[in-house]
Amino acid sequence: MTTDTTAAIDAYLRQHVDRYVEELKMLCAQPSVSATGQGVEACADLVVDLLQKRGLTTRKVPYRGHPFIIGRLDGASDRTLMFYNHYDVQPPEPFDLWTSPPFEPTVRDGALYARGAADDKGEIIARLMAIDAALAANDGRLPCNLIFFLEGEEEIGSPHVADFVLEHRADLRCDAAIWEVGSIDPSGRPVSTLGARGILGVEITVETLGRDAHSGMAHLLPSAAWRLVRLLNQLKDDQERILIPGFYDEALPVSARDLALLDDQPDHEAVMRETYGLSAFTGGRTYRDAARAIFQPTCNIQGITTGYQGGGMKTVIPARASVKIDFRLVPGQRPDDIFDKLRRWLDTTGYADAELTRYGSMLPYKVDPDDPFVQMAARAAEEVHGLPAMLTPTAGGSSPMYAVGGPFNAPIVFAGVSYWDNRGHAPDEHVRLADLLNGARHVARILDRFGRAGDG
Repeated sequence: MTTDTTAAIDAYLRQHVDRYVEELKMLCAQPSVSATGQGVEACADLVVDLLQKRGLTTRKVPYRGHPFIIGRLDGASDRTLMFYNHYDVQPPEPFDLWTSPPFEPTVRDGALYARGAADDKGEIIARLMAIDAALAANDGRLPCNLIFFLEGEEEIGSPHVADFVLEHRADLRCDAAIWEVGSIDPSGRPVSTLGARGILGVEITVETLGRDAHSGMAHLLPSAAWRLVRLLNQLKDDQERILIPGFYDEALPVSARDLALLDDQPDHEAVMRETYGLSAFTGGRTYRDAARAIFQPTCNIQGITTGYQGGGMKTVIPARASVKIDFRLVPGQRPDDIFDKLRRWLDTTGYADAELTRYGSMLPYKVDPDDPFVQMAARAAEEVHGLPAMLTPTAGGSSPMYAVGGPFNAPIVFAGVSYWDNRGHAPDEHVRLADLLNGARHVARILDRFGRAGDG
């Protein structure tokens, strides 16, 4: 990328940023809640229209769940870059905790507030901004081929994306990809996340009676609530180690390179304590030890349902109790294998009658931090933000990176508009307008640079 091209990209984006804020408002005003289906089809049509306006050959592809969208624009080189995003959002509840309604986008204090403003509609608009700027700076033709790939089920675990990619391999083949979000840490440094843990979501249900009973008979009739508590108490120890036999057998060891990258991260203990009202980190660990535990699997209780939970008392013995759990998995671990081991563990610990339901899964995925594409994107981030990019070996959460990175052996980077406290998935989700601009500047640099021989 020449200095003249860089300047042209930045000038174009600064000149037109107000127009893109209006496009983001329009996109956020359209609900697209994948969990309920609210507005999803209409939002997909809106995204198709936005891509077509940029000259992308675009189609909405019906599939088993919500539709996928594939847009393509040919460029000057034979290299192909993918943008992966999702147009669905989390449910907006609880409504009473929003300062302004979640689907009535509102700008205040230099930020746009709405459900999806950051995750992921702000990212979609920033990438459209990058396309427009790169086209303007390169006489109307991108330096590389571009595939814009969007799904409408990321917020419910991307249950169909891996199969869809395999069935549409010819349409989606790429040499590298920019994933759904970017990130800025509390010190203002851009963060490039190089992987994601896998996930297995399950529900375990136990029954002890044919119906609820009077608690005066607790000496005689067994409680499903207590039975579930005893089950959970055997699932992991007080050091957070999961006790399912063979659970760790396929987990790969952490590399010295990844540990070094993690140990180079800033210490955000004070910020974490203040933000979450923490008195102690998980397992009583120090902040540094807790941060290193991102390389370990987890077993998290999402929620427990049993008995009476209304006001006052109801002296009842619950007949049925259930728990929803998610396991975060590290490279080497496979959701199918963990599900089978969990079932065997239940069968051999006195819970063979427990009902086990699976609620989605993703494989873990990891990118080489020394890949040329990763390094090029990091340099571009530093140019935009004025601070060295921070390479983070993996995210604590999960993402379908494996669905694209695996079949195409493509390096993947994160670049975009998010920052550490934009309240994604929570009330008052927002994107700072300065981050919207800088996210577009970063992505435009990658898009331009990727198409030029010898860079990235």
